[in-house]
Amino acid sequence: MSLLNQKAPDFTLENEKGEQVSLSDFKGKQVVLYFYPKDMTPGCTTEACDFRDAYEDFSSLNAVILGVSMDDANKHTKFIEKHGLPFSLLVDANHEVAEKYGVWVLKKMYGREYMGIERCTFLINEEGIVVAEWRKVKVKNHIEAVLSQLKGE
Repeated sequence: MSLLNQKAPDFTLENEKGEQVSLSDFKGKQVVLYFYPKDMTPGCTTEACDFRDAYEDFSSLNAVILGVSMDDANKHTKFIEKHGLPFSLLVDANHEVAEKYGVWVLKKMYGREYMGIERCTFLINEEGIVVAEWRKVKVKNHIEAVLSQLKGE
């Protein structure tokens, strides 16, 4: 399921502070919407810290970073505080938004099958159109790819 060149599905989710955050709140800005499996796990921590370390670069390109997982606001707060993340993490407890974006998938680990969030990133332009998507993201060099796309390289 590709969302490329389509209107990004709107949503309203709670952030780590218990505030309601909607995609439509960011009209006029570019949005880097990234879905990740779980707070405090090695790959997710590396990805979040990579976004943190490049935060100024994203900000200078009129881009907002939003992370989404099924973790609750409490876990998000601990994750943000532990790693000094300068962006919001959103709670998709019922994986409704993950399903809208096609990132709620059957996963396999150690021979076990289960449903979960696939690591994916979407770049949404100022008009709310998905202009790039990265599915089954490998964390290494991912941030550089997103920044290059934002810069139009």
